[in-house]
Amino acid sequence: MAASKFPLNSFCGAANSGIDTKWLAVLVIIVSLAVFAIALIVSMLDVRTNRLSNSLDDANNELIKLALHDNLTRLPNRVLLSDRLEQAIHRAQRNHSEFAVLFLDLDGFKAINDMHGHHVGDLLLKEVSHRLLVSKREGDTAARLGGDEFVVLLEPSTPGISAAFAQRLIDTIEQPYEASNNFLQISTSVGIAIYPQDGQTEHELMINADAAMYHAKKQGRNGYCFFEHGMNADVHLQMQMQQNLRQAVDRNELVLHYQPKVIAPNGPMTGMEALLRWQSPDYGFLSPDRFLPLAESSGLIVPIGNWVINEACRQMRVWYDQGHRDWTMAVNLSAVQLEHDSLVEVVRSALTQHSLAPSHLVLEITESTAMRDAEASLKVLNELSALGVSISIDDFGTGYSSLLYLKRLPANELKIDRGFITELAQGNDDEAIIQAIIALGKTLGMRIVAEGVETLGQQELLTRLGCNTLQGYLLARPAAPDALLETITLLAERAEPTLVTT
Repeated sequence: MAASKFPLNSFCGAANSGIDTKWLAVLVIIVSLAVFAIALIVSMLDVRTNRLSNSLDDANNELIKLALHDNLTRLPNRVLLSDRLEQAIHRAQRNHSEFAVLFLDLDGFKAINDMHGHHVGDLLLKEVSHRLLVSKREGDTAARLGGDEFVVLLEPSTPGISAAFAQRLIDTIEQPYEASNNFLQISTSVGIAIYPQDGQTEHELMINADAAMYHAKKQGRNGYCFFEHGMNADVHLQMQMQQNLRQAVDRNELVLHYQPKVIAPNGPMTGMEALLRWQSPDYGFLSPDRFLPLAESSGLIVPIGNWVINEACRQMRVWYDQGHRDWTMAVNLSAVQLEHDSLVEVVRSALTQHSLAPSHLVLEITESTAMRDAEASLKVLNELSALGVSISIDDFGTGYSSLLYLKRLPANELKIDRGFITELAQGNDDEAIIQAIIALGKTLGMRIVAEGVETLGQQELLTRLGCNTLQGYLLARPAAPDALLETITLLAERAEPTLVTT
């Protein structure tokens, strides 16, 4: 309006005939309000656009995080670990420094998963991940590859620092856990590879750390091992053997040999113990110590163990039909089998399939297996005992047991570990230990079996001490059913009426 210029004495011709001033005011107000509304709408759209942009950025960041981190533990995953390994290699090359790759695998995690369920297993993995994060240094990377496998990248690091960290990690992880009111314990095996001597690339370092971890498991688990050249060849052999073992049942390569058990001192026979063998076309005739640890670590022990139970019941039925109706068949159970949900049904099914009375089957578990999770073991063993199956505590005297739990176990038999029998002589400590075991077993109403009897002196002394049953090479070696016919006949001939201590 300030820019407007009007000549002197001019007037507006529309003053009397133009728009009414009231309507003009209304029009101006409406137009102004419209302008304000449009400005407000544009402003609101701008705010919403900004919010949408921020949401998209957040979603994109979350997707990137999900792509680079493990969904369960939120630790870096294999993809992010690979990137950080590549960066560590570049830094080490520039600085001429070393760093370490630690490959961790939890010992016995599958058994916990099978026994307590995946929910408890997931909670355990989260707690292990937390302990890894607390233990590592700032700047180090702790990642989860999947399952129960973890990797820690220590940068920089020397062999000495790596060994100290690995031991600290092992001590931390083996501390007890509580998950859904379950008190658990687990250990870990650690393999260590050092850059550059143990690998120049990410792939080499990971492969070699994995090989060292596998070697740590072979040495007894719950420990660490540095990579050494030659380990990879051993790992390749074990992986190939594991693959062949998976097919052994289908290919009928597994066989059972049987070792007689006789009433002390000379018989008659009271039963057999089934002992697993693998007749491999690639590796020859293998005893259990060559492949059972591999079966346990890979989870194959469950289907193999199920086959053993079924085959032993089948063979026992054959002998029963041949007139040996007072014999029993003993089958060893591993810790993994005892913790598996299907064990009771597998035993019931095998007995039913072969029309075998439960009293003919004896299930042997080691003392350490029974005490590993005493309450859980007690539950399963009570269910098996309810079927009518006998329970034997094997290798007694070598583990750590609680007499409180031992007397609650529905066991009918104690087997004295062969370690006490080997050096047994009159008057030595082994004799005193065996006397104590026999006294304990008989107080609890159990039969006493001594295994590993190899000399006449052992046979005579064990009989005098009160063992009910003897088993060992002196009496009979394990053999296939057909090869046992002569042994069975010989034992029957030399058996004589014997006063058996009960």
